[in-house]
Amino acid sequence: MRKSSKLLSMILAGTMVLSLAACSGGSSAETTAAETTAAETAAETTAAETEAAETTAAETEAAEASDGQTYTVGICQLVQHDALDAATQGFKDAVTEALGDAVTFDEQNAQGDSNTCSTIINSFVSNNVDLILANATPALQAAQAGTNEIPILGTSVTEYGVALGIEDFSGTVGGNISGTSDLAPLDEQAAMLHELFPDAKKVGLLYCSAEANSQYQVDVVKEALEGLGYECEFYAFSDSNDLSTIATNAAADCDVIYVPTDNTVASNTEILDNICRPAKVPVIAGEEGICAGCGVATLSISYYDLGVGTGNMAVKILTGEADIAEMPIEYAPQFTKKYNKTICDELGVTIPDDYVAIEE
Repeated sequence: MRKSSKLLSMILAGTMVLSLAACSGGSSAETTAAETTAAETAAETTAAETEAAETTAAETEAAEASDGQTYTVGICQLVQHDALDAATQGFKDAVTEALGDAVTFDEQNAQGDSNTCSTIINSFVSNNVDLILANATPALQAAQAGTNEIPILGTSVTEYGVALGIEDFSGTVGGNISGTSDLAPLDEQAAMLHELFPDAKKVGLLYCSAEANSQYQVDVVKEALEGLGYECEFYAFSDSNDLSTIATNAAADCDVIYVPTDNTVASNTEILDNICRPAKVPVIAGEEGICAGCGVATLSISYYDLGVGTGNMAVKILTGEADIAEMPIEYAPQFTKKYNKTICDELGVTIPDDYVAIEE
């Protein structure tokens, strides 16, 4: 009996040891899992705190930039098309990044009517906005006529001397006007046409006669093309109503058509494409939006980046960092050779390797 009792006691003791070991192992695993969960929670908390800190820093920076003030910016855009839309968006993004909620935009579109530009500008003046963005030449001209006190920044304006009637323009408008120019090197656009179509004889220069900067561009390009041996002829239309007739004449008479950064064409590229592509007449365009709609190639800028540059100018003016009267006109930092693959393929136009395809 004593041996059995002793044996039973040993068995019971062993069982207890095993039980304790098992309990100890489970507790350790549970502790490890808890520690892992805690670490993950801490990491998530740290990430959230970091994000919150970055947000707070951005808000603080914007608040410091605005110095506690609030601003209203009036935006008058001549017409809706890709280039002008991109410039407006770039402008708004740059100003918002710097000033945050301290700035409010009153954005209005004139639907291609210069008289409506004047109405919009007058409303901005009546509301005493802090700054006006005039997107495209007619909007800038309306703003110039509407106020000589409220700061005005132009964008998507090709040549300020022509647009504002300034002789011997030096690069700084003075007064209450400055801005950014979308002018690409016109001699290089002429050289592009020659590079792609060296055997062409006659070039049609198609543009809207109501847009002063369009006239300026075709004048310069005509001189450059004639220097390269081309015969050139102007094909001017007054508005979208006679674009089709004039474009048809140009396509019938010419080997190649050149179109500048013309807002009327930019808003009606389908009309030009429906005429020129069936006639197998290639179009060299002054900017990417027109080229995407009806052209074969362009030497173009980023209108979004142009808008960003204009927005950065606006921030300096609003915060008192710069005097608009002393701010020279700024230009796009770079130009890119681009081509419309679909139209080039259809017309059999061979494009050099240094051109970039426009995204469809």
